[in-house]
This record gives sequence, C-alpha cells and structure tokens, in this order.
Amino acid sequence: MDRREMLGVLGAGAVGLTAVSAHADDKSKSDDHCCELDPKHAECLKACSECAQACDQTFHHCLMQVSEGKREHARALQLAADCAGFCGLSACMIAKQSPLMIHSCEACAEACKTTAVEVGKFDSREMKAATEKLRACEQSCRSMVAHMRAHSTSGVRAN
Repeated sequence: MDRREMLGVLGAGAVGLTAVSAHADDKSKSDDHCCELDPKHAECLKACSECAQACDQTFHHCLMQVSEGKREHARALQLAADCAGFCGLSACMIAKQSPLMIHSCEACAEACKTTAVEVGKFDSREMKAATEKLRACEQSCRSMVAHMRAHSTSGVRAN
C-alpha cells in the first residue's frame, strides 16, 4: 500500500467523524427540529462513526503486525481499511439524510460482517474490541435499513 492510499484510507474514517460533528453543530445552532435525526438514524450514525474509527485503528494495528512479519494480518488490514470507507460513507449519508443512505447502509452492514469474521480470528485485545464495534455497526445498519423499508416515504425504491 503506498502513501497516497494510506492517507485516503485514514481520511475515510475522518469523514464519518466530521459528519457527526457537523450534525451536532447544526443541531446546537438551531431551535428548528426539521433536521433532527430520529433515534434509529442517530444510533446508526454513531455506530458507523465509531466503527470507522475502530477500523482505522485496526488498520494501524495490523500494519504494525505485518511490518513485524506477521503476514496473517494482511487480509484483516485490507478489510479494515476498506470497511472504514464504507462506515465513513454511511455516516456521511445518514448525517446528510440522503435518500441513498439505505444503499450505503446495506453495503456497510455486509462490509462489517465480512471484516468482523476476519478480524475475529485474532485473539488480541485490539482485534476483539474492533470485532465488537464491527458487529454493533452491522446490527445497527441492518436495523436501520429494516426501519427505513417499513417507513419508506421517499421516492427512492428500497427494494
């Protein structure tokens, strides 16, 4: 992985955190409740943001392991980097209340599931903590997608 790719991966997690802070700033500046997220969306936004951060930290942990010659961490490294991108995208889409968030959250849930399986193979404190965040994000995204389908009022088809 070259330096440009690494910076892009690390920036993906920051996208989600930026979306959370931007949404919090907007809420505090306005008494208007038109842009507030319902509890299901707010919980998913939080889970995605936390998972993006956990994936970025897992990426770094795995990078250190691989640099020490522990090549078995290479797949987890790549999946964590990619999953951080999915989580960051979903956090951003939720914060913007995009009608396309259902699609990013479906993909995020699948990315978290796949990454959790790989990361869960390792018995370190760091990897166990990441696996918990990944599973929580997967569950939150699936729950929110089901909620959105049940309450679909947008023009975007929820399949």
